[in-house]
Parts: sequence; C-alpha cells; structure tokens
Amino acid sequence: MIIFPARESESMQKITLLIPCHNEESGLGKVLEQVPYEMFKKIGFEIETIVIDNNSTDKTSEIAKSFDIKVIHEKKQGKGNALVAGFNAVSSDTKYIVMMDGDNTYKPHEMLRLIEPLHHDFCDVVVGSRLSGKMLDNSLRFSNRLANWGYTFLVRQFYFANVTDVLSGYFAWKKSAIDDLVPHIKSNGFSIEMEMITKMVRLGHDIASVPITYDKREGETKINPFRDGVNILFMFFRNLFWKPRNRTREKVTTLKISNLANPEFVEE
Repeated sequence: MIIFPARESESMQKITLLIPCHNEESGLGKVLEQVPYEMFKKIGFEIETIVIDNNSTDKTSEIAKSFDIKVIHEKKQGKGNALVAGFNAVSSDTKYIVMMDGDNTYKPHEMLRLIEPLHHDFCDVVVGSRLSGKMLDNSLRFSNRLANWGYTFLVRQFYFANVTDVLSGYFAWKKSAIDDLVPHIKSNGFSIEMEMITKMVRLGHDIASVPITYDKREGETKINPFRDGVNILFMFFRNLFWKPRNRTREKVTTLKISNLANPEFVEE
C-alpha cells in the first residue's frame, strides 16, 4: 500500500540504509538484492545504501562492491564502532536513517513500516520488534528469546519505555535524532542496541515499536552469549544514572501498526 503519495512538485526525500557487516558473505547479497529502491521512488523517497565492512576476512566486501552502493571500512572491531562509522558517513541531506543487519534475518521491504511513523511525526525513533511480530521457524533460539524478554522487561520497568524488543537489529531514526545521539555513544560492540534505546529515552526522544518478520540467519552468529550478555546488562545499569546536560527525560510512546565518538574509516 502506498502511504506517501509523491507529488511532482516535491523533491525526493532521502533515506540512508546502513548495513554493518563482519563476515556476512552468506547473507549480504540476498539483503542487497531485496532493498526496495523502486517501491520507495514511487512514494517520493530515494534510498542510499551504505555497507560498513568491519574487518571481514571472507567475501563480504567483494559482494558489497558488486552492487551500486557505498562501501566503507571500519578498522575498529565491533558492531558499535561500525555503526557509528556509518552514522558519520550519512550525508547532511538525509531525512531518515535505517539500520539493518546483513545476515538476511530482516526483510528490507518492511522498511516501510519503520519509516511511516517517522514521516507522520509520531516519533523520532522506530524499533522493529521481533517479539511482537512474526518469527519464522528456527529464527531465534529459546534461550536468546528468553534473554531478550528479560532485557525488554527491565527496560520497560526501569526506563518507563514501552519498547517491545530492545535487542532488535532493525531501527529507523529521524536524522536529527541521530545527530543528537552520536556524540553520546560509548558502546563498541553488541551492547549498541541497548545503549541507543536507553540513551534515546534519556535524551527525551519518542520511540515507537512496530512488528516485523524475523528469519533464520545466514552464516554463523558473531555473538558470544555470556560475554555480550554481560556487556548488555552493564550498559543497562550504566545508563540508569546517565543524564545529558540541559535535557529532561520525556515519556516514551509506543505506536502499534497492524498494517503494513568518531571512528576512523576509509571510503572506497
């Protein structure tokens, strides 16, 4: 369904899609093939895709460069570092920023669900929720699902945030929200999602959750359950007492939609 009818008198608005990758040769090509460029053109948007290759030793970079997209290389290891490098590579004329993992677990066409609340000014940040959406067979182990439920419960109770999936790898933001957030990012690894959500709450940005589809990943997982689980929990407690200067916390809102730091990088 087209929800943003384009007018000939209006210029195209820009969405930047960030895909941080470390050894994602199995899934990246499938993700890039599904990016809905033409669908978004019909509703007045152009998509720029940026792949952030984070020291991959497989064919991730080669696959990315075979597409007509921008590829950058982040030398500092970790998803947090890669994502911040991507944020810093976003051009000033971008209106919305989307983050999606490169393992083919998320559906690129569902980007429309994440952009809609931003476009209609319901919120500043949208999180694609697997837990309230559809998880396909073998997409998420029970232990991972249980941990995610636990982290989400803690964030809802202690940050008063009605998010439904705090560890999702599918986000969308207004660029102004990212400009506000990036100077405060400290995470260099898989605690980045917890940091982004909790600090967005503390910065007073409205957050919405929308249901998405989650599929089984292509290739091997990069997450160490114990190490990364501890880091995520540490980030949760650390930000409980974090306050930005001259800012007040605002209540986070949830929208249900049934339809529908400066790392070094080298550009090539």
